Amino acid sequence: MTRRALAAAVVALLAVTGLAACAPAAEPDPTPTATVVEGDPTPTADPSGAVNPDAGPADPTCETIIPRTTAADFRSIGWSPQSEVFRIGATEVSDGILCKWSSGSPTADRVQMFGWAPIDAEAAEKAQDDLVGSGWKREDGTGDEVYVTENPDWLAGRGVDGYGITYLFGDGWVKVADTKQSLVLIDWPPAQR
Repeated sequence: MTRRALAAAVVALLAVTGLAACAPAAEPDPTPTATVVEGDPTPTADPSGAVNPDAGPADPTCETIIPRTTAADFRSIGWSPQSEVFRIGATEVSDGILCKWSSGSPTADRVQMFGWAPIDAEAAEKAQDDLVGSGWKREDGTGDEVYVTENPDWLAGRGVDGYGITYLFGDGWVKVADTKQSLVLIDWPPAQR
């Protein structure tokens, strides 16, 4: 390259650089802000920039009271949830949810059941007494937690270690699952996570 061509290239480069420096700065892309997705306490990016710092987790749903991976696994085998009113015996517990995951067939022989409800100490004690009075078995758990499970004589071979449908009463809440070991999958409220 000749000196003349090199000088022309340098001048052209300086001109382009100078023009770029005089141009107004481009608006930066909006930085996504964190918001809470329904039922998920983990903040996620929201491209709209909307933030509600007081937003907490939504009400419990069949998709949110168990881990997302478990719900995804159920869906991958063609199962879907049906939600029902949460009951302890014949007593309805408001603001709770009972979910039955299955293929949806009326003759489905495999069903997984998970439920959660808020409950105060007085109602929890009455519910435990009612269940035990109708033949269920009560066991102390860790801390103040109490398990109430089906009478093992009713199980006809279901459940590991003689545990079928089991309620777990804690401080202000109650969980239920079709077996005692399935209670560990109930992950609500999010503050417990």
